[in-house]
Amino acid sequence: MTDQPWQIPAFKKFELHPKKKNYCICIPIINEGQKFKKQLVEVAKLSHLADIIICDGGSTDGSTDLDFLKKNNVRSLLVKTGPGKLSAQLRMGYSYALREGYNGIITIDGNNKDNSSAIPSFIRELEIGYDLVQGSRFIPGGKAINTPTFRLLAIKLIHAPFISLLSGFHYTDTTNGYRAYSKKFLMDKRVLPFRNIFETYELLAYLSARAPQLRFKVKEIPVERRYPEKGNIPTKISPIKGNLKLIQILFKLALHWYNP
Repeated sequence: MTDQPWQIPAFKKFELHPKKKNYCICIPIINEGQKFKKQLVEVAKLSHLADIIICDGGSTDGSTDLDFLKKNNVRSLLVKTGPGKLSAQLRMGYSYALREGYNGIITIDGNNKDNSSAIPSFIRELEIGYDLVQGSRFIPGGKAINTPTFRLLAIKLIHAPFISLLSGFHYTDTTNGYRAYSKKFLMDKRVLPFRNIFETYELLAYLSARAPQLRFKVKEIPVERRYPEKGNIPTKISPIKGNLKLIQILFKLALHWYNP
């Protein structure tokens, strides 16, 4: 492991199947209901390639029924009981995965926006030797379907250019949580992702910047992200407060606030 103790939120663990694969798929969720259930049915079709780990922030909608999860080949359900939001869920999931001996981790949001068909491509790139594989809907082969205009402009004009400048790698889709990490990268003492400073969306931005800065192998691959044509946008980022938080994180990145 590392010399510094890992800071992990308290959580409950439900192991439904033994470890079978060298890679795992971490799915962060909280009250995603039928969106999560529909997605899991699709992801389960790829459980012959990677074990499935659900990183639950404390859902109360019944979507994490253990019988349903077991039927769909989920290896483990982790339920966060301690503080924090998305980054805390990811710290919970990644720490569990590394301690279980997985060589790499693929993360896909549990709100059914992402097409799981790209998962084999993420695994293939990890096996080749890439350390951070970022899914992008904006490179050739990718698809951005019904992306809200405000979100699209924020990614293309602010978030992706800013992180590209800080990292030295040309990213096109830095807010996209569909990505993969190698064990080598997450375990490096110059990275230290298991710190309480990562609570909301900080960890995603930090790892995107840190990997190229430390000369890890980084690559974007095409993915599809589809927003619904009508109804509520499936996101936990509020239009004003949430996006201001993302901008604050970018400024802290520029000041090396999150570096060990």
